[in-house]
Amino acid sequence: MTEFDNAREFFDACESAKGWEECQQYVAEGATFSAQCEPLAEIDTVKAYCEWMAGVVRDATPGATYDVHASSFDEQTHTAMFFGTYHLKHTKDGGPVPPTHKEAHANYVYCLTMNADGKVEKMVKIWNAPWTLRELGWA
Repeated sequence: MTEFDNAREFFDACESAKGWEECQQYVAEGATFSAQCEPLAEIDTVKAYCEWMAGVVRDATPGATYDVHASSFDEQTHTAMFFGTYHLKHTKDGGPVPPTHKEAHANYVYCLTMNADGKVEKMVKIWNAPWTLRELGWA
């Protein structure tokens, strides 16, 4: 499996809210995470992000789906990028407010830097969280 294949498998497992148990096979030990948005400000590992993502879907927005619009891999920097839209609807009690039954269609980008073993060693998420939270009625 190529670095890009591994990155894609990780992306699909994470976006399908399979949690760390499924995602960890694609991730290097100690892999870091960063995002410049409030809901994720305290999350600094890929493991914690995978668990956060699974929790949001399981506890507040079951049935969430995503579309991938574009993906690429830069061989020089060993970086995979995925541009997608996440579709979710707040139907369960696991949010900051009771279920709003509102939908959000959140555009985002994952930047995944792969290590020499072809595993994710660094993840950056680019996401306009305030927009999504407003769409869901959470802000």
